[in-house]
Amino acid sequence: MHGMAVGETAEREDLLAAAVVEAVEGTRAYAGSIFLRSRDRRSVVLAATCGVPPSLLGGWRLIPVNSPIPIAAAYSSGRTVHLANAEETMRRYPQLAVALPYAFGSCSVPVGAGGESFGSLAIVWAAPPGSEGLSKAQRRHLRSVAKRLGDSLSALRARSGEPVECAPGTIAVETPAPSAAAVRVGVFQWDLSSGDFIVDDELCAIFGLDPRAFDGRAETLASRLHPGDRAAFRSCAREAVAQGRTTGRRLRLRDHEHGGEGYRTVELWGRVPEADGMRPRTHLVGAVVDARAGQMAVAAVERLRDGLFSLAPDGRVTYVNDSALRLLGVAGDALLGRFLWDVLPWLSDPDIEYRHRSAMISQAPASFVACRSPDRWLAFSLHPEADGVTARVVPAGRSTPAATPAATPAATPSASPSEAATATAPARLGVMYHVLQLGSALTEAVTARQVCEVVADQLLPAFGGQRLAIHVVRDGTMHLLFHTGGHDDFLEWLEGVPLHARLPGTETLTSGTPLFIESQQALSRGYPGIPTDEVSSWAYLPLIASSHPVGTCVLGFDEIHPFTEKDRGVLTALAGLIAQALERARLYDSEFALARGLQQALLPHRLPTVPGIHTVVRYLPGTSGMDIGGDWYDVIPTDGGVSLVIGDVEGHSIAAAATMAQLRSAVRAFAAVGHTPGDAMAGVNRTLCDLDPGLLASCCHIHLEAHGHHALAVTAGHPPPLLRSPDGSTGALELDIGPVLGVERASTYPETRIALPPGSVLALYTDGLVEEPGTDIDVGIDRLRASLAHARAGSLDELADRLLHNARGSSYRADDIALMLTAIRSPRPG
Repeated sequence: MHGMAVGETAEREDLLAAAVVEAVEGTRAYAGSIFLRSRDRRSVVLAATCGVPPSLLGGWRLIPVNSPIPIAAAYSSGRTVHLANAEETMRRYPQLAVALPYAFGSCSVPVGAGGESFGSLAIVWAAPPGSEGLSKAQRRHLRSVAKRLGDSLSALRARSGEPVECAPGTIAVETPAPSAAAVRVGVFQWDLSSGDFIVDDELCAIFGLDPRAFDGRAETLASRLHPGDRAAFRSCAREAVAQGRTTGRRLRLRDHEHGGEGYRTVELWGRVPEADGMRPRTHLVGAVVDARAGQMAVAAVERLRDGLFSLAPDGRVTYVNDSALRLLGVAGDALLGRFLWDVLPWLSDPDIEYRHRSAMISQAPASFVACRSPDRWLAFSLHPEADGVTARVVPAGRSTPAATPAATPAATPSASPSEAATATAPARLGVMYHVLQLGSALTEAVTARQVCEVVADQLLPAFGGQRLAIHVVRDGTMHLLFHTGGHDDFLEWLEGVPLHARLPGTETLTSGTPLFIESQQALSRGYPGIPTDEVSSWAYLPLIASSHPVGTCVLGFDEIHPFTEKDRGVLTALAGLIAQALERARLYDSEFALARGLQQALLPHRLPTVPGIHTVVRYLPGTSGMDIGGDWYDVIPTDGGVSLVIGDVEGHSIAAAATMAQLRSAVRAFAAVGHTPGDAMAGVNRTLCDLDPGLLASCCHIHLEAHGHHALAVTAGHPPPLLRSPDGSTGALELDIGPVLGVERASTYPETRIALPPGSVLALYTDGLVEEPGTDIDVGIDRLRASLAHARAGSLDELADRLLHNARGSSYRADDIALMLTAIRSPRPG
């Protein structure tokens, strides 16, 4: 968020935090998250969470917008994605269910304003089998929260210029799940000269006073203290005047919640604001801390013989009693703030981490047994709430709850030690997630460039890298195919080197073994003289497909990056996916280039110059597949004027392109010998029926007369031409429509006479420009009409580019697009 004012950033963070909390509380979910679009619009980035931390959900902080994930689907489609339970999740989003195989439901809704999509908001709740999910009212509430957030973000952007987008490295705003407070704090301001007290409602509650009836006197507060502590309370004022502060003064307060019987201990902390040397210190500001609930809970837990400990939502230990420390055989300082499975080797089985995650996400108890070396078996039970997990550990064999049905033998109390020792634990969720996510994204990537961009989008944020380069093998040498995040000279020394060179980028490929270099010193020791640039750590991944060396993928880290065993395993597994996708994409690129070359050869290389008119054309091939299409256009001078032709053979294939070439030749032949447009179209129809390629075609043929400003127009099932008059008014020409070509050999094609005054612009186009899935073609035609009417352009070429602006920006076009614009001038051809 470079260049963003602090106040603006804080306002946006407040909007996100308030929205996600309102969404969770209003639907009784236990967790929620907000994702906002990235600057390149290719991904949505985690911006805020409430409840379960992102680390618990497999690290989903950046999701490509085309991923089969509800969050991305809600953003892309603009629709609510409601998954009532795990069964529905598996049916509709199997990838999500495999990565998070827990009993939960979810609902994702788009966030946006004015038809613009900013991101999506999602909540998660516990959903046992058969759960019905959110009610209609709850879904309305969620959509209402998302709409208000979208409106607020839009208003903030308009007011301050703060972008809606999130950078991939954005730190999400995290709001913990609500929990009962173990400590109460009341704040005050004490006028030392007058004895007056200004207090908040919480301090009144601690002292058992009605805030509306409190008289603001220090003596009123002192009357609530143990008589022996009242003098100490008053001495706080003298201590503050002398020292400027009072620290941790313990006072006994009458326990008004139990009829005034007995006392409990509170602490008073305060300080006196600095004053200049001429003025005495007159005010003490501070707080009264009541930690009774926490102290009593700790005392009660410490009396138990059972081991009890508490885990934060992400799994870190926040509290452990003495009994648990003895059973686990570890000191409290070594455990607090860390993960059990990181501290205790005998709990490092991936299934332990899986059990905790399962309990938190499904909000259902879980249990397992584990063996503390050499032969001491302990039974663990986990009891989740939204704010964390309370865990119990006892020697196995004592009264323990039954293990959950999904437990492996290593996690089942009834399993014998030998059975447990031979059990196979499932893979860590992080590994599964990264493999599934990258694999899914790569299935959508077609070209080599798209594969490289997907790899960069997935690997860099997932592993914290800043730079990525992909070199491929060509003619036995290395060549840079793609790089991002670094300067142009990042790994330039690898360009053009042979495979037998002793360099990390080549040796990893020839050996087939990934290379992980964690420091510049390690690189210099292994490969003296190699420039390090500003990179501190590297991961060199060999890309090998079907035993064939494809290339090397290099991740660069600006800071020293220790590669854990998990990192190495995941990156090694992902290298194989990348290699297969890249090899497939390179083959596609070469065949695609050949196909497009053939298609371009079948179209006119240049248009003839005709007096009285100026014509420009644009042709955009579809991007959804490799097959070539059958769109064509032509400008044919004749003795009686000039013919403008545009057509479209159905399908995308070599057959469609061949049929297109034959039809184009047929139209030219009929027009050249003087046939009228209707007769020419009938002849082309007979030709197509005789060829019998099994394909249909549409066509529009307009013959501009040599003298005057009129034309004869014929259409064979083709979208109507548009005409912009000199005054700017634009409409679709109302032509008598003939049948598409290739249906019936005896079809006839009526001609319509139209006026073309000087200064008008005629637009012929194929349906790829106006068709959208799920929308009537008339809507697209009217949209093009409006664009032609209102476009401001200094030339016909600029006008054509403006009309194709949206189509050029689309990463997905299912059909080819041909556009022909003709400006009518004077004199007319003659």
